[in-house]
Amino acid sequence: MRFLALGDSYTIGEGVREHERWPVHLATMLRANGIDVGEPELIARTAWTSDELADAMADEKPKGPYDLVTLLVGVNDQYRSRPVSSFVPEFETLLKRAVSLAKRRAGRVIAISIPDWGATPFAEGRDRELIAKEIGAYNAQAQALAAKAGVHWVDVTGITRAMLEEPELVAPDGLHPSGEMYRRWAEHLLPIALSALGSKTRSS
Repeated sequence: MRFLALGDSYTIGEGVREHERWPVHLATMLRANGIDVGEPELIARTAWTSDELADAMADEKPKGPYDLVTLLVGVNDQYRSRPVSSFVPEFETLLKRAVSLAKRRAGRVIAISIPDWGATPFAEGRDRELIAKEIGAYNAQAQALAAKAGVHWVDVTGITRAMLEEPELVAPDGLHPSGEMYRRWAEHLLPIALSALGSKTRSS
């Protein structure tokens, strides 16, 4: 099975080794549950906004069909203080493209919420409540668009707030999640991915 992960620094795993990226963790967990999935293909780069991801997809022209497609983007739109209203049409377009790459099987697409970078050391001295509020506004719109498109929605935002109290969940750069945090994301995503692929979690 083919797995395509679309996104930004969170998907490419800025600050961690390749095997610590959450798409790699997820692929490993899927294989442990009997799903014959290959290594994830990534279209992602640190600092990409939603429109920059769309441009990269247009340039790279990924060739489907994919059995599983994930989409996680928007944090850089928020960080650059772009209004949510400008993010909405971009994200909607990305969702449609993701569904198209999944052979128009919306149930094979998973949209993932924007993490709360305000819970990291990098945000020290900034208005953490405002960051959380703005990210919440982005996520609310993204979740609504995901529901409209018929794709799965997975919220990892709450999980990321543990970074405020658990330093081991933050990468050495003080901003991005660590491999352990990404492993937790993958665990959270696993049942949804298995459901999307028509399987169930094996009992431990």
